[in-house]
Amino acid sequence: MKPTFLTAEWRHLIMANYILDPEILKPHLPKGTELDFFNGKCYASMVGFMFLNTRIKGVKIPFHVNFEEVNLRFYVKRRTGDDWRRGVVFIKEIVPKPAIAWTARLLYREKYVYHPMSHEVNWDNSYNAAYHWKYKGKWQSLSATAALKGNPVRQDSEEMFITEHYYGYSAYSQEKTKEYHVDHPRWNVHKVTNYQLDADISSLYGPEFRECISGKPASVFLLDGSEAKILNGEFI
Repeated sequence: MKPTFLTAEWRHLIMANYILDPEILKPHLPKGTELDFFNGKCYASMVGFMFLNTRIKGVKIPFHVNFEEVNLRFYVKRRTGDDWRRGVVFIKEIVPKPAIAWTARLLYREKYVYHPMSHEVNWDNSYNAAYHWKYKGKWQSLSATAALKGNPVRQDSEEMFITEHYYGYSAYSQEKTKEYHVDHPRWNVHKVTNYQLDADISSLYGPEFRECISGKPASVFLLDGSEAKILNGEFI
């Protein structure tokens, strides 16, 4: 097994899932991957969550241990022999620490950007999570309200398809793709009763995403999360 690059807790995950025309995503495919489909449909997800207790190669970096992330991702697969490796590709990842964005761009060529961020999480009569980021002088947000009780992700469900892609792929160059393995246990999912996205999708991600991401999502999940680790990547 490869050495571990990063360990953290990924908690309070909002995953809003949208069905897209595959042609929108094809220009973003890293070499060696192809789009992954669920029941013949192509998905992208707006995801907000907390990085907690973050360690790089076992070391906590001061002031970079607990922070928010919001990203737009889609789902791919890569054949290895007789098997498929299922993974994600990120359109853009927003974090509140410039050093995190710089490191991720340098090591993985991931599309990290820095913006001021904040969050709220509470369990009053319901499970509530919200993520905010400041972009072009205006605060934008992703939020969800869900039932307090969570249940395990169902086998062979849309929930499982969205949450259990255990590889990441980034286009290091036109000829090189970097693959890294992500490991975490199966998560509990909470039934979402309210969801809001207030974001300038065209400006953040490109006008091709505006109509599909600004509309009603096919589904929204709020998940407990867990400890997770990312192994050292390799070129494919």
